[in-house]
Amino acid sequence: MKYEGTIYRPPSEADSLILQVTIGCSHNKCTFCGSYKDKKFRVRTFEEIAEDVQEAKQYARYIRKVFLADGDALIIPQKRLLPIVQLVRDAFPRLERIGVYGNTKSILKKSVEELKELKDLGVGIVYLGVESGDQVVLDRVCKGTLLDKTAEAAQKVKDAGMLLSVTVLLGLGGVERSRMHAEETGKFLSRIKPDYAGALSVIVVPGTVLADEIKKGTFVVPDPYMLLEELYIMIENTNVDHTYFASNHASNYLPVKAWLPEEKEKTLKAIKHVLAERDPSMLRPEFMRAL
Repeated sequence: MKYEGTIYRPPSEADSLILQVTIGCSHNKCTFCGSYKDKKFRVRTFEEIAEDVQEAKQYARYIRKVFLADGDALIIPQKRLLPIVQLVRDAFPRLERIGVYGNTKSILKKSVEELKELKDLGVGIVYLGVESGDQVVLDRVCKGTLLDKTAEAAQKVKDAGMLLSVTVLLGLGGVERSRMHAEETGKFLSRIKPDYAGALSVIVVPGTVLADEIKKGTFVVPDPYMLLEELYIMIENTNVDHTYFASNHASNYLPVKAWLPEEKEKTLKAIKHVLAERDPSMLRPEFMRAL
């Protein structure tokens, strides 16, 4: 497999074949993200992708899950993307699901019918980075979208019959907008009702705009207990029908996994206990946090 640069994938794709169909991220302007700063975005040629697929077939014929990397495979025009997905489907007869990252812009570029075409070929889940339900925060971190547009994109994914998995980022509002960020994010999750929601915590990446803002003192990262307060407030304000909510990513100080609303009160009680105890041994040590 001829991977270019560092490869990122969602935690739930840990046992998937990672197939790099794009290089980098089509947006690549978020102030907090350093994942693709060393890559110039491009779509790999069909020949490059086919070569990787053929190699994977030799060593792992019984692949059940494939994730299409890098940052945003859905930005590929439909006429180019369909043959790629068909190639993957034909190569692995036991394939159960293909996963992709999508951003608001790339999802909205496709019609529901086009998304259904991809779904029929096996694309079963779209991972969408929401980050915050606070438009002020989104504007500050240069997310490049409006919440109404993101809600529209989320609905398109659901209308196509695909699973919708979203990520939000604890601490993204800094100390200044901590409570507003948490409240509004919970309300936005209530609005879009994703199948899965994952909360990560801000980790400052050297060389990013956010790192420069911290040096200048214009952004202050919330401490671990303020991040837990955000998590509590976020879940408290999330009212959904049936969503799996997790904050068990390595960036988080406290792993939480819960079905909402079924386990909401139990989860809030557990977080409240940790906040009351203020016992560092209950938190993930700083040296173990990572992206």
